[in-house]
Amino acid sequence: MRGRGGRLYVWTKSSRCCSGRLTWLEASTEPGEGRAFRRVDEASIELYVPADLSRLPEELVVEARGRRRRRLEAYWDGCAWVI
Repeated sequence: MRGRGGRLYVWTKSSRCCSGRLTWLEASTEPGEGRAFRRVDEASIELYVPADLSRLPEELVVEARGRRRRRLEAYWDGCAWVI
């Protein structure tokens, strides 16, 4: 992450499907296009979350996945999906 600026952006992404609305987390070292973020001062890294996020999760876990094409996966409060 430090090789890409040391910043982490985490946001929610939603989609509609046959059973209703589905919301999950996205994470990147680049901000999501067209989104407003705010910095979390309590974090030990340079962490940015959506500006309109009403409450911070108690726990945020970020994992680097993939061997050839590295990608970030985020989980907060134990969930990859937001309810």
